[in-house]
Amino acid sequence: MLKKISYITLFALLLGSCSDKLDEINKNPNATETPLAPYLLTGTLKQGADLYWGADNNFNSSLLFVQHWAKIQYTEPDRFDVSNTTFTSLWNNGYYTLVTDLNTIINFPEQQANSNYKGIALTLRSWTFLLLTDAYGSIPYKEAGQKITPAYDTQEVVYTGLLEDLKQAQSLLATTNGTVTGDLVYKGDVLKWKKLVNSLRLRIALRISDKKPDLAKQAAIEATSDAGGLISANTDNFQFIYTSSPQQNPAAAWFETRDDFRISKTLVDKLKAFSDPRLPVYAQLPSDATVGTYVGGGNGLSNSAANDQGFAKTSKPGTYFLTSATPAVFATFAEVQFNLAEAVARGFIAGDAEQLYKGAITASLNQFGITNAATVATYLSQPSIQYNPANYAESIGTQKWIAFYGQGLDAFTEWRRLDYPVLTAGPNALLDGQIPSRFFYPGTEQSLNGDSYQAAVGAQGKDLLTTKLWFDVK
Repeated sequence: MLKKISYITLFALLLGSCSDKLDEINKNPNATETPLAPYLLTGTLKQGADLYWGADNNFNSSLLFVQHWAKIQYTEPDRFDVSNTTFTSLWNNGYYTLVTDLNTIINFPEQQANSNYKGIALTLRSWTFLLLTDAYGSIPYKEAGQKITPAYDTQEVVYTGLLEDLKQAQSLLATTNGTVTGDLVYKGDVLKWKKLVNSLRLRIALRISDKKPDLAKQAAIEATSDAGGLISANTDNFQFIYTSSPQQNPAAAWFETRDDFRISKTLVDKLKAFSDPRLPVYAQLPSDATVGTYVGGGNGLSNSAANDQGFAKTSKPGTYFLTSATPAVFATFAEVQFNLAEAVARGFIAGDAEQLYKGAITASLNQFGITNAATVATYLSQPSIQYNPANYAESIGTQKWIAFYGQGLDAFTEWRRLDYPVLTAGPNALLDGQIPSRFFYPGTEQSLNGDSYQAAVGAQGKDLLTTKLWFDVK
């Protein structure tokens, strides 16, 4: 009996020992048990830049929709021959990486993240949610990161909620609230983050301006009168600076091994018509020297028709956009000036819309290295460039479309909102002459969050590329 008890005791000890070792085996030796705010901030900035500037959401989708770029081979996305697996990266990385990591910073105790970290994280989370709702429409917002199957909120609820979130972010940011490291955009300059916050508030004010003009006016007034100011120079631009491989700009990395994009004929023709000095920046001359001029590729062509244009006879995007260190640009002085011009034109704030419009164009030209005063003045003096107060949407919309070159997601949103320039779908496009108005929801939402997905689609409209979103009134 004593021998039996000894065996049982030994077995229990061995089992306990194995259990302890199993716990150790299941630990990831590379995992950070206590995540640090600076590293999370650095990671979200880099991942956000890749998400915004990369192929899936930019040059293989939204840049094609707005006819900044065109495909010269593998033309399916340029013909809108896509599925609900095409637009998953913005959703998955937006929620499961960016929002998750930013929520971690926001929820840190004070000893792990001072209020400046929290204000920056709330700003970046707002920017992420803005990208998501602009692309898809109704999205999980209030319950995002809180529930496994979060409910979707309408675009109206998301926009108005983000205005409040950005107010809170502004209240958290102050030069006296501690230092910030890990900031690869503004190097811990809290005053520049405060300018970005107000600039995003102004952006959202115009997003809602056709549906909720009273709230839009209030938001515009608050954003422009806040002591933090707005982005007021190209040195304030919200952009991520890449370096060299493997930390290079995604477009540069793409063109190292592939050659399936050209600048769009639509944009080249418009820049030529305007004698626009940005053309040599936006495009390269064809490699066939006998061509001798910039030639854009047609959008929405069949693979054979696209190939027939000639790889050597058409213009690649400019080398400025295809170098390793090209920045991923998210928000600019030019955009803020355009937004101020529109806010004045709508009667939301006081000011001179024409001067702001000219200032926006000048800021864009300067952003791309065109700083000669005579060149700028000559461009602005052309009748085709003059501000038209009777149709501010056409003047601002067309020039903003040009200035947003490379910023596909925001160019796509502003083109849908302002309806200028007038674009025509390519001859082999699949949507009966229409250009997409949104991204598909990822197919996984139907299987993993089906009830919320069905409720959102029932309220917003069918999960189609052509379903117009709440802000898009025309």
